[in-house]
Amino acid sequence: MGRFSLIVGIAVLIILLLPGTVRAAPRLQDIKGEKLVIVIDPGHGGENRGTIENSHEEKQMTMTTALAMYEELVQYEDVEVYLTHTEDIDMTLKERAAFAKSVDADFLFSIHYNASANHELFGSEVWVSAFPPYNSYGYQFGCEFLTDMREFGLLVRGVKTRLGDKGLDYYGIIRESVALDIPAVIIEHCHVDEARDAVYCENDEQLRQFGKMDAAAVARYFGLKSSSLGVDYSGYQLADADASSVVPVTVVDATEPEICRVEFLDADYENYMLKVQVTAMDSDSPLLYYSYSTDRGISYSAREVWPESDTLTGSYADTFTLEIPVTPGTWPRVIVRAYNIYDLYTESDCLTSPEAFAAPQVQEVDGRDIEVVPAEDLSLESQPEEAQKNARFAVLFRSCLLAAGILLLAILIVQGILFRRRRKNRIQRRNEPGSSRNQPR
Repeated sequence: MGRFSLIVGIAVLIILLLPGTVRAAPRLQDIKGEKLVIVIDPGHGGENRGTIENSHEEKQMTMTTALAMYEELVQYEDVEVYLTHTEDIDMTLKERAAFAKSVDADFLFSIHYNASANHELFGSEVWVSAFPPYNSYGYQFGCEFLTDMREFGLLVRGVKTRLGDKGLDYYGIIRESVALDIPAVIIEHCHVDEARDAVYCENDEQLRQFGKMDAAAVARYFGLKSSSLGVDYSGYQLADADASSVVPVTVVDATEPEICRVEFLDADYENYMLKVQVTAMDSDSPLLYYSYSTDRGISYSAREVWPESDTLTGSYADTFTLEIPVTPGTWPRVIVRAYNIYDLYTESDCLTSPEAFAAPQVQEVDGRDIEVVPAEDLSLESQPEEAQKNARFAVLFRSCLLAAGILLLAILIVQGILFRRRRKNRIQRRNEPGSSRNQPR
């Protein structure tokens, strides 16, 4: 029995020490009064419409989600819930934080939806303060919320921090709240402008569902219970953190991944598939996405999730196999990008396929037979780099020869014209009256 207990103890210790494991721990934050006070802040409002994409207006979306979150949270015991506003009004970030202070809030949750400049990002994320103890409070809540989002089907972009020029928290609602001793987080549910996320926020029912899930994450974080909902989260364990320091995985990363390499593995020329091995590393933050180009960086694929990426623990696969579909009649030159959670990327060197992927001589398009150029007649731009250099040199050499020929011909023509003029002048001088050559001797 003693040996069995020892084995179990060692096994538990190994699991706890495994990298990439979120270990359970009690909540670090203490409650100020007898009742928990929660403030929900619907992002934007009034003239500030927020993100406007795909017929969505963020200020309306956040209000719908915030109201559903409120309706759910008020069903829990020993909790007071407030909204910073319920009307479509302009309200500064300082005013929102001041309202939370006026009701002696224990936590402020700012509700948002996201979009990106190039419409290529997707996933859910939580922004927290970069300073202890608020950083750890935000991290423990963020892990709860994002775990739900992952199970819901969304990519988890992480619990993150960002600093402004003055070294303070970049986001005003977090900065203003922390200045008043109120923990605050920004919840970015998903990206409304990317197809993989847009399906989660197409209607009000889905937006209300997000609100209910937000409330459940808050209830677990604070260990709440509700007889009407039939749940009891008393003593609920959260992600391990230290209130006196910043959680390492939340530290802002301002540098690109250190390494990104691509190596040739195999090519299926019949099925137009190229297989490569991708290796990358970022020692400061986990890798989140990858994309690839088959035309030497002229265009790139949509971003895909980096294999085994876990932004909550900071783990990811450092090497994976990538199968790339190839367009018939092209000679692939592959570049892979590795992105970290702050969307900074590093590119691999260019890998050229050993051979071109020949196209069939004839393809049917819209009921018509279209002739396709075979691989050996591919254009210069589809050839490998060395072949391009040789071809360009040949073109340059022929151009130089042609220019030299034209120049020589021009010189000969000019010389011929000058010769004829000199000859004509000599004849004229001999025939002029008084010329010594015309006088009798």
